Amino acid sequence: MRSFDQIFAMAAGHHGGAKAVAAALPRPLGHDALLAVPDAQWLSILSRTVFSAGFAWKVVEAKWPAFEDAFGGFVPGPITLMDDEALEIAARAGGIPHMAKARAVRDNAILFRELASEHGSAAAFFAGWPPERYDALLELLKKRGGRLGGSTAQYFLRMMGIDGWITTTDVTAALVREGVVDKAPTSRKAMAAVQGAFNAWRVESGRPLCAVSKTLALSVGPGH
Repeated sequence: MRSFDQIFAMAAGHHGGAKAVAAALPRPLGHDALLAVPDAQWLSILSRTVFSAGFAWKVVEAKWPAFEDAFGGFVPGPITLMDDEALEIAARAGGIPHMAKARAVRDNAILFRELASEHGSAAAFFAGWPPERYDALLELLKKRGGRLGGSTAQYFLRMMGIDGWITTTDVTAALVREGVVDKAPTSRKAMAAVQGAFNAWRVESGRPLCAVSKTLALSVGPGH
């Protein structure tokens, strides 16, 4: 496994130098900024990510104001009480009548209510999660939430500003190249190996996980 500096140099060689790469690296939101986001907004963005899986993002974005209206602003409490008929009506009003994804909205609203009961709010739960255990957060969301396997939860967390990685094709290729995994990580063991590698690069570089993730992606070079 190469050092972060070596991987960064590879990325710089492919993408216009160190300054250009550094400017492209994302930054996570701080604890207080995450804590200030209402739970309804967390659930709305999570639901939009779930509905976007398999659809063009722009199509779902264009329809989302109608979804906001149909699901009452995504306040978790009322959604937990919606039966299947109400979910179907809401999904049709939003313009994407996908019942499995509509049920996932309810499942995730239930999860958010549970997190609020356990931590004061869902926002407090997410804001307080340690980045060095990001793999465990993904596992929790997959087990307790609805349709949050694969990369869905990863994209949601990145959009919200949570520090973590996304196992895109390029990031996976870099992880395979560095000997961290031998294929796209899906098992708990493989995800733990990815977490260990990211933790090492995070400590070495002083950069957040999301910046390490982007550096890995850039290091594979154009045309991969």
